[in-house]
Amino acid sequence: MLHFENDYNKGAHPALLEALLLTNDEGMSGYGMDTYTQSAVEKIRLATKCPEAQVTFLAGGTQTNQIVINSMLASYEGVIAADAGHIAVHEAGAIEFSGHKVLTLPHQEGKIFAQDVAQYLADFYTDGNHEHMVFPGMVYISHPTEYGTLYSREELIDLAAVCREYQIPLFMDGARLGYGLAAKDTDLDLVAIAELTDVFYIGGTKMGALIGEAVVFTKQNQPKHFTTIVKPHV
Repeated sequence: MLHFENDYNKGAHPALLEALLLTNDEGMSGYGMDTYTQSAVEKIRLATKCPEAQVTFLAGGTQTNQIVINSMLASYEGVIAADAGHIAVHEAGAIEFSGHKVLTLPHQEGKIFAQDVAQYLADFYTDGNHEHMVFPGMVYISHPTEYGTLYSREELIDLAAVCREYQIPLFMDGARLGYGLAAKDTDLDLVAIAELTDVFYIGGTKMGALIGEAVVFTKQNQPKHFTTIVKPHV
């Protein structure tokens, strides 16, 4: 059994609790219209060097994965993921519950690679019966993976190239992204991730925040009426 400790095992960072106490009696608009949310959005845009990024804050990782995948796929599409991927194993069928099949590929220490994704897509479209099959409509990866491994910049470039060739989005699960960004010898930063993915999220729940994930659509590709889509999933 792989077991990684994280901030689920404790409460929230003391600085966050202090900030909540200091601002608790401030009256502001809800639904992300408050000044703190807008400030956080601008900080993410600055950190990613992606001024056009569309940012939405959600509660937790499973909810975020389901909402992003369900909002971006057509009814007949599924999502490609490692067979050890979080959405394939540890989310209790949340993706399938929304009507989308998880299309699994064998992993190598938690990762999937561009050549395998390309082969899967090529095989799908050369199959004469593919109109009767679940279409691959997205590629999902997690960084770090469920094995604690990290994608390199080159690996992400290659995956992004395959996704662009087949005109499907690349989605990075960032529930543990803070660990990946802080790791030694990584060549992936927020700027590269924003450049190479179509959507990713910055996990707060596992990183000392009381709750919350920041979903970042990087290419002005946030689904239309995304807030309205979110509400039935909550």
